[in-house]
Amino acid sequence: QVQLVESGGGLVQAGGSLRLSCAASGTGFTIGDMGWYRQAPGKQRELVAIITTGGSTLYADSMKGRFTISRDNGRNVYLQMNSLKAEDTAVYYCNAKAVFQSYIRSTWGQGTQVTVSS
Repeated sequence: QVQLVESGGGLVQAGGSLRLSCAASGTGFTIGDMGWYRQAPGKQRELVAIITTGGSTLYADSMKGRFTISRDNGRNVYLQMNSLKAEDTAVYYCNAKAVFQSYIRSTWGQGTQVTVSS
């Protein structure tokens, strides 16, 4: 079973910073691409950033230059968020591709709330 656990959300003033963490656990698989998505109230879930196993990154345009995605031993992914704006307020979800022997499972964390006060 694959489990993703996020941490690091909270309340911050506009212009401030937060660092989100996500840890994958379980056995019988390796972790492929990992990423962060977010969902604001009344809106659809949207891509924030993705990082491949090779370290290549992709960001949504509105996050470029402010957010940085990184990963370490392959099972942890981070999102450093700087210069936060009120419109960054959302639930942030971690996503990982769990690579089993014969299939790949896209797995989501439970989400962590980020609230930016203006």
